[in-house]
Amino acid sequence: MTIRFLLPLTLLATLPLAGCEETGAVAQDLEALREPDLVRSVALAPPGAEPGTCWGREVSPATIETVTEQVMVQPAEVMDDGTVISPAIFRSETRQKIVKERRETWFQTPCEDVWTEEFTSSVQRALAARGFYHGAVTGVRDKRTLSAIRRFQSPQGLDSSILSLEAARSLGLVAVERDKT
Repeated sequence: MTIRFLLPLTLLATLPLAGCEETGAVAQDLEALREPDLVRSVALAPPGAEPGTCWGREVSPATIETVTEQVMVQPAEVMDDGTVISPAIFRSETRQKIVKERRETWFQTPCEDVWTEEFTSSVQRALAARGFYHGAVTGVRDKRTLSAIRRFQSPQGLDSSILSLEAARSLGLVAVERDKT
């Protein structure tokens, strides 16, 4: 077999495999590559936090809009017959406006001692069952897992890859506290 026939046969052999994977899953896996590494500091907590609780913090930067306008400094000099003696003079004015204020959101999270390999596997399985995690259950809190956590929490208003305690409870991974009355 010559080389010119080998390439088309290779392409034909891979076509059935290409149809097996969902395009949405591929896009989400690529999205996971852009997920920043998870950085945690156990020393941080909001003011008045209960001792022994663990917290996550998400900071969304301010959105600033820059507007540039042309402002006429001197109008054009025009003769009665329409001949322009001197053109108008303009200058550019640039101003910035805060469209959305910087926001800092604190939320309670499962503590690090809870994040065992088994717990991470449970998070991956729970997210996979809901269509947010696509991949093998590894028990490793990798970028794919963090991206799935972000996609799960985002519709509830928390755009973070740090699993909130509320999200862990809604996934059935952490016990819901009952009233002590």
